[in-house]
Amino acid sequence: MAGDRVTPATISETVWEVDFYRRPRMDTTGQPLWELVVCDRARSFVFRDVCPQSLATADWLVDRLIAALGDPPQPPDWLCVFRPQSLSLIETAARQLGWPVEATRRTLALKDWLQRRAIESPLLDPATRQPYDPLAIDQPPPLPMPESLWGDRWQFVGLSAAELTNRLLPRPIPHGARPPELQPAALGLPPTTTIPGVAIEAARRSRLLAQWLDSVQPVALQMVAGQPNGLVLDAGLCDRWILTTFEDAEVQQAGQSFQQRKAASQGLHFLLVQPDDSGMTYSGLWLLQPV
Repeated sequence: MAGDRVTPATISETVWEVDFYRRPRMDTTGQPLWELVVCDRARSFVFRDVCPQSLATADWLVDRLIAALGDPPQPPDWLCVFRPQSLSLIETAARQLGWPVEATRRTLALKDWLQRRAIESPLLDPATRQPYDPLAIDQPPPLPMPESLWGDRWQFVGLSAAELTNRLLPRPIPHGARPPELQPAALGLPPTTTIPGVAIEAARRSRLLAQWLDSVQPVALQMVAGQPNGLVLDAGLCDRWILTTFEDAEVQQAGQSFQQRKAASQGLHFLLVQPDDSGMTYSGLWLLQPV
């Protein structure tokens, strides 16, 4: 079955965003159809193909990923996958091709293409007869963070975009993630914009906490109002962690301000782990944004 490749054929990017999952469609024999969609981050090309469920294997994927290479072939440096149910199969296929795979929610070009196509060619979920959401992912209930890692003190904080860029980002901080596309200048934020954050002082546990955060891959923080209120970390492809709970009215007000500042900073915020509040040493810094 031939795939459809949108020109230009030459791939200008080295990162491919990939999805391979069952769609609410069937072939003539009644088998569910699986759809492969591949694009680069500039969306200068999109490759898609479908197969019946019986053919949805790593071998089929290898064949179609090779077909997506174009002429002359230009292999990607790595593949990015946002859907947990797709990850294992794509990893198996990519391993045969020698291509590394990154599990990440930040596949913005692919998600945009899938959403646009869902609007242009709507599908209905056969179970609910409701419009099919191509980005829907089941999320497990949030789990409590290991108590042995939690710090001695935490607080909602804020830095101007200029302070974050000039004072904090250049520091040699051993753990964390500060991708260029999430830095204030890349988002076009004025230097005076307040970037909200959460700072955790963990004393001797700061290194272990930073290592644990690296392992779960933080994505975004949010304050969840309730009895009690909670600070929840979205991480990995679909995980959620309860970092702490609180009932103090003053902390709740700071949390509401944190949420409001996120709305004013295009969702950009940060998580900082430090041994103490001296400002001399930091263990981890993550730039975060809901995806």
